[in-house]
Amino acid sequence: MLTVIPKTWSYAFRVTEGSEPIAETENLSWWRDRARFQIQGSEYTARRDKSAFTLESANQVLARAERPRRWRRELLVEHSGRQFLLRQESAFRRGFLVFENAMPLGFISPAGVLTRKAKVELPEELPLYLRVFIIWLVMTTWKRQEAA
Repeated sequence: MLTVIPKTWSYAFRVTEGSEPIAETENLSWWRDRARFQIQGSEYTARRDKSAFTLESANQVLARAERPRRWRRELLVEHSGRQFLLRQESAFRRGFLVFENAMPLGFISPAGVLTRKAKVELPEELPLYLRVFIIWLVMTTWKRQEAA
C-alpha cells in the first residue's frame, strides 16, 4: 500500500511505500494544474490542457485522462492501449475507485476525515509513473472540490 503525504500548505506531495519515499511532486502552477514528478531518478510532467490531462516524459506523452461526462466525478485514463476509469465513491465520500473493464483494480482514499493524507492501493503491475499520475489526478480533483 502506498501513502500520500502532502507538503505543508501545498498540493505537492510525497509518495511512500512503508517508510521508503518513492516519488515526489512539485507544483509548477497553482491555477493551471501543472506538476513535475521525480520518480526513482526520472522526471515527468503532468498538465491540464482545457479538459484533458497529460503525463509526459521528455517529449513523449505516456498517459492521457479526460472527463467522459462533464458533471460526473469520473476520469478516463488511457495508457498503452489500456483504459482505466477513476470514479468517486459517492457524492458524500472523497475516495476514488479505479476500474479496468468494469472490474475494480484499487482505490485512493483519505487517511482520515480532516487530512489531505491518502492511502493508495493500486496494482504493482502498473508502472509507478502511471500510479503517481492517477494519484495526482485525484489530488487535483480534491483541490478543485475544496476551492469550490
